[in-house]
Amino acid sequence: MAQALSPQVSWSVRIGSDASANRATGFKECNNICFNNKSWISTPLGLKAKNVRLKYQFKVQSTSVQQAGKSKVSVTPLELENAKEPPLNLYKPKEPYTATIVSVERIVGPKAPGETCHIVIDHGGNVPYWEGQSYGVIPPGENPKKPGTPNTVRLYSIASTRYGDSFDGKTTSLCVRRAVYYDPETGKEDPSKKGICSNFLCDSKPGDKIKITGPSGKIMLLPEDPKATHIMIATGTGVAPFRGYLRRMFMEAVPTYHFGGLAWLFLGVANTDSLLYDDEFNSYLRDYPDNFRYDKALSRQEKNKSGGKMYVQDKIEEYSDEIFKLLDSGAHIYFCGLKGMMPGIQTTLKRVAEERDENWDEKLSQLKKNKQWHVEVY
Repeated sequence: MAQALSPQVSWSVRIGSDASANRATGFKECNNICFNNKSWISTPLGLKAKNVRLKYQFKVQSTSVQQAGKSKVSVTPLELENAKEPPLNLYKPKEPYTATIVSVERIVGPKAPGETCHIVIDHGGNVPYWEGQSYGVIPPGENPKKPGTPNTVRLYSIASTRYGDSFDGKTTSLCVRRAVYYDPETGKEDPSKKGICSNFLCDSKPGDKIKITGPSGKIMLLPEDPKATHIMIATGTGVAPFRGYLRRMFMEAVPTYHFGGLAWLFLGVANTDSLLYDDEFNSYLRDYPDNFRYDKALSRQEKNKSGGKMYVQDKIEEYSDEIFKLLDSGAHIYFCGLKGMMPGIQTTLKRVAEERDENWDEKLSQLKKNKQWHVEVY
């Protein structure tokens, strides 16, 4: 766990221009930062942060839960707050950015099926992003399907706010489950079929170099309205973008952002040991009960009303009346996790709609038209 920060902790970050960063990202020297000749920020600024002064130092750990609390962590707003559009594809597969691993922490208990790690990466302020975006990671080595060429990019949802776990705009965090394969006949792990990128990330050590691309994605961005209602539905590591949302809403004291809406998180995992960032989320529930709700579906520990395993769609059905009323009032609903989660959820929502004498296909079409429906599955 992270060392506790006092309520008076503050982080002072001075951002200045840096010619080398501009060259590295392809920015031109101009009064505004330009991405491919398009003005992005209306203040002279190089994206590489320097002259960072921290009143308190602490080791970044997996959940940083002790940073959470009624007394938020003060941050000096990045110029990124003034941007009208999110940064997109600053670094591409042919010219990735070389970042540095800060820490790798296992964040599940011993009874969790599989291993999930929280990975903090130092990008030096050169690969800025918004909450809800993704980074691409290029693992070292050759593409086994195309010898002589690099491995392909793997996308990972970012699990931190734009300020990162160290609150200075220089790091990002990923939530990664180690992908392993077990032979169905022998029941033994087959190392030849393990996930190349997830194992590279989970095996990384502080100081290791990592090639990243992006940031990418706009579908999961938070709406501008700080009083909006957000219904977040995740399975496993799909909770990553929602951790970023919630830290921005409840952990960071950003002078230009004051959340006054409702955030409702549904998280589906196998068992209690598989819960991700649970202490962090529970602290928000304790400190902001009027603005945060948190429901968990533990498939290997709980039963649904029919006596079967409790999946996240069962929790959705349990609260379906409230959810539909919130959607009718303009709430945004987000889904993130394995693509296998969506058929069950869609079936549940369609059944609930029919019970309410509503046409689900028409309702879904309207939600998409209103930009209330956000899906990122893999």
